[in-house]
Order: sequence, then C-alpha cells, then structure tokens
Amino acid sequence: MLRAVGVVAEYNPFHNGHAYQLAEARRRAAADVTVVAMSGNFVQRGEPALFDKWNRAQAALQGGADLVVELPLTVSTQPADRFARGGVQALAQLQCGAVAFGTEQPELDYAALGRQINALPPHPAGAVDYAQTYATQMNQFYQETLHVGLDDPNVILALGYAAANAALAQPMALVPVPRVGVAHDAAATSQQLASASWLRQHPDQLAAYVPAAAAVLYADAAATRWADFWPLLHYRLLTDTPAALRRLYQMTEGLEYRFIEQNWAAASVADLLKRVKTKRYTYSRLSRVALYTLLHLTNEDMTVAQPLRILGFTPQGQAYLKQIRKAAGAALLTRVNAAAGALTAPYGLTVRADRVYTLNNGHEQNFGRAPMRITKG
Repeated sequence: MLRAVGVVAEYNPFHNGHAYQLAEARRRAAADVTVVAMSGNFVQRGEPALFDKWNRAQAALQGGADLVVELPLTVSTQPADRFARGGVQALAQLQCGAVAFGTEQPELDYAALGRQINALPPHPAGAVDYAQTYATQMNQFYQETLHVGLDDPNVILALGYAAANAALAQPMALVPVPRVGVAHDAAATSQQLASASWLRQHPDQLAAYVPAAAAVLYADAAATRWADFWPLLHYRLLTDTPAALRRLYQMTEGLEYRFIEQNWAAASVADLLKRVKTKRYTYSRLSRVALYTLLHLTNEDMTVAQPLRILGFTPQGQAYLKQIRKAAGAALLTRVNAAAGALTAPYGLTVRADRVYTLNNGHEQNFGRAPMRITKG
C-alpha cells in the first residue's frame, strides 16, 4: 500500500522553496507519494493566479509532487481559516495519512493546539472593535489564550490546518516543515530562495529562484494580474444595484455602498481597494469581496459542494489514484464534459470563473483538457 503525505498549496508561482517543502514532506512523513491540493485560477487573497492552474500543476509535478488536484473555487477563495479547513478536508478525501505545512515555528505541538482551538468559543465576545480588523482581534485572542506568537502568517495558517485536522473523524499525522531562506512576503531574496509575493512583483527574475523546468514553463506562459480585470470590475460596480451586490458572498455591513461610491473615482483595482479600506477590513478581505463581485459569486454559490479536479500525476501518483479510487472516486473529477461543466452543475462555478480568467489568459481551462501525466527525468 502506498503511503501519501498531502500539502495544501497555491504555488503562485511554484518556486525553489516549494520544491524543498515537497521533498521534506516526503522525507519527514516517510511517504511514497506526495499529494497536492492546489488552488485553481483564483487564489485565497482574492486575486487571479499569476499563471494558470495547468502551468502551475505541471511545475509542481516536475518539482516533486506526484498527484495534483484542483481545490474547489468555493475553498480557494475563502478567508484563511475556511481555506485551511477545505484544504485539509480535500486531503482527507484523498486518503492521505499525513498533512505537511511550512511554518516558522516547527517545534510547536500543532496537534494539541488544534484540539485547543476547537474547544474555544468560535468568536471572542470582544471582537467588535471597529478600529481593528477582525483578523487582528482574533489573532490577539489566540495569542492570549494559546500563548503562541502569531506574527508569522505561516503559523496562523498552520494552526488553521491543525484545527481542521483535529475536527476530522480520523485525523491525519501533522508534519510541520521549517520554513527556510526568506520569510513569507519577504521583500528581499536569499541565495536561490524568494517568496512567491516577491516573485509576482519581479516576474523578470523568476528564473533565478525557481526549478529549471518551471523556468521554461514560465517563460512561455501568459501572466495574469488583478489589473487586467479592472474594466470588468469597474463596469460591474457601475451597473449593479446595492440590492444586487448584497447577494454576493461577504458583501456585508454596508460594504456594497462603499464599493459603489468609491468606484466612481477609482482608477484601478488597487486604487479602489485603497479608497474602500477602513480599519475594520484587511486588504485581503476587500480584495476577496472585489473578486466575488467580478465573478458574481453569491452566498448560495459558495455553499455548493464541488468535486476535486485531477490536474495531473506522475506514474506513482497514477498508481495511488488506482489505490484510492473506490474510497475517493465520487469526489474526483477527471474530465469536464458537457454535463460536468454545465453552469448548473457543481463544477459549473469553476467553469464560469475560468471563462473570465481566459479573457486575459487566452487558453481554454476545462473542456478538452485531460490530466497531465508527467514522467520525472
């Protein structure tokens, strides 16, 4: 029986640090197979991925992954805690025995912390300070309750994975992988390591910080950015009514009025978010709301249970798929045909969103696309 370790990822873009994490995850978990549940064409911070899901999946398969599946759109565009929960549940569906994650504090007992978090009240009674973001208030609450420093984004996400894992009927083993080289969102590089956010800002320097095979892929890939969709978002906010916007996911507390009012004078997505920003909301939260507006994702849409799309595998990953097919088959989607891709079908949400992505990318993302089979050299 093949043993699998799973990773929840965005790979936006896949770089040398990710390749290190996959190798360490396999080694530390003594696994035969590395399984990646990866965001599709739109990511957790509320923006389009720099390169499309096929390009990033291929880079991951060439860089150490054995099986890459697409996280549902209803997971990949969520706030961090819901993103973590959906990612862990996906790995559990894929029968992984362990889940690995990068962290600046690998020495923590994440399993115990996950159980403690689940025993806490879901919302601290004092989280009503409109002078601070809700995320800041929650982090302060966890620091005071768990006595763990939460200054590093990866630790926050790691605790999300731990809590989600502890809530499973059969929790997986937790495999913390020490983050090396540069910090999350670091504004500088270290030898051959750079953060994904730095690379998104310096795409002309990708080749120095990514595996050689990924560099070849990126050189020929069409890059996509939030700014590319500004005319569409601007138009949507010019023409939608407050009542229509209120139907959108997380468009709460009068945000629809702020978006409509500030949209008039805004010159770009970045300018709009700056104008809408208050102390109550993080830029990530507002960017996600803007993305839900662009894609017209309603509260009802975000409750749809979507399948896990198989993007690619190695021969070892293909063997693992055969092993788990009976247990996980119902949750897996191999090809998108007319029925699976219908706008009324669960995966239709992703088809709809990917068509927007294709307006800039230029490449069909679903129909006629089969999982990639990558043989490592």
